[in-house]
Amino acid sequence: MKFTPEKYKIEDRSQEVFIDEGEIWEILNNARPDKQKVRDIISKSLSKSRLSLYDTAVLLKSEDPDLVEEIKEGARKLKEQVYGKRIVLFAPLYVGNYCINNCRYCGFRSTNKSQLRTTLTVEELINQVEALEDAGHKRLILVYGEHPRYNADFIYETVKIVYNVKKWRGEIRRVNINAAPLDIDGFRRVKEAGIGTYQIFQETYHKETYNYFHPSGPKKYFDWRLTALDRAQEAGIDDVGIGALFGLYDWRFEVMGLLRHVNHLEAVYNVGPHTISFPRLQNASGIERNRLMPVSDDEFIRMVAILRLAVPYTGLILTAREPAHIRNQLLTFGVSQIDGGTNIEIGGYTRDNNGQNLDLEQFEINDNRPLSDVIDELIRQGLLPSFCTSCYRTGRTGEHFMEFSVPGFIKRFCQPNAILTLAEYLEDYAPADVKEKGYQLIDKEIRQMDNENFKQNLLQKLELIKSGKRDLYY
Repeated sequence: MKFTPEKYKIEDRSQEVFIDEGEIWEILNNARPDKQKVRDIISKSLSKSRLSLYDTAVLLKSEDPDLVEEIKEGARKLKEQVYGKRIVLFAPLYVGNYCINNCRYCGFRSTNKSQLRTTLTVEELINQVEALEDAGHKRLILVYGEHPRYNADFIYETVKIVYNVKKWRGEIRRVNINAAPLDIDGFRRVKEAGIGTYQIFQETYHKETYNYFHPSGPKKYFDWRLTALDRAQEAGIDDVGIGALFGLYDWRFEVMGLLRHVNHLEAVYNVGPHTISFPRLQNASGIERNRLMPVSDDEFIRMVAILRLAVPYTGLILTAREPAHIRNQLLTFGVSQIDGGTNIEIGGYTRDNNGQNLDLEQFEINDNRPLSDVIDELIRQGLLPSFCTSCYRTGRTGEHFMEFSVPGFIKRFCQPNAILTLAEYLEDYAPADVKEKGYQLIDKEIRQMDNENFKQNLLQKLELIKSGKRDLYY
């Protein structure tokens, strides 16, 4: 039977497995890129339309250097159209590294006897948050190993503690979570704490590969993990983040798996993921290097550009696993969120470090610049550092977020809110030279605004911030 892109009509249902490896490989193997087809797909994305699996496969199979450059240029244009120049900043905070899984690529794996196991006490957690607030952070993601002690009640309590830490003008306004899958009741409990996004990565969407890299522990159950965010949605958590660990299996297959996950969430819950993450495998204490499939820098950059075109409205997260020069390139191809001033050692934000200690880390990071340096670099590139949390606190989440973001209207909120949160940082935490450059960038952005009434309103808010007011947003 002749292959057609429309052949597959999978009926998605809540909490049912939705990955069909045969479907993914048939679409990939039958994708036939040519110049006109690739250009038509790029144009489709630039019109803010989601790409199909077949569309994405055509881009993934495009090897011609000229077409690859056109794909990257399309991603640049789309990023500017949807998100403007703002880059959201956050910091990861590891709460504990006890784990009963044995993932072959992870420093936390249960059989890694060199890993120094610890869980932050309440006092230590508060100290870590205060150190992050002193740097200027407003958004955190709390990370937990998978262990019975890190259950829903424990996550609830730690989230509440973080929200209650206030130091001078510092406060954490959004707490996201990266933790093990829960049942529906567990997700309901975590939701009660007022979390932002609940993030769970499938790691790899290829089941045989998944089974090899997760030989024991609760994480070995592919289906339970794959349907975790269904249970989160059923519990009322409508802001979820998906991701894959690139380097375990063929990167093209993983992109298709991520897109199939997006399709499933949209079909069942009428809302896609708030974010997609695509970490590349890095060195870790106790790592096994068998069967790895490394992704080159060129492939990685191309992959991010394709993801941006495939899902125009979804936030793309790039972490400090990547070195600064790769991060700087990818900011133009579609990345909308990065971490800054990152330290993933347990208790690392209050510790004087002379280098990374892999026995206290899940993996090795390659960008350990302080937050002020990251912000300085963003400003020099003409990008707007943002600590905005307004969508979360005004109810623009889930379907409501989609209503704004899918047509690209979210830029109307993101740009001015980025300016306001950047001004807070400049007033409270920035070195003098960064403050000067930051306000020059803000002035430039405001001069380019068309709506005079809105411009005047924004200028009034900026004056309020300079006089000591905080937490102003649209």
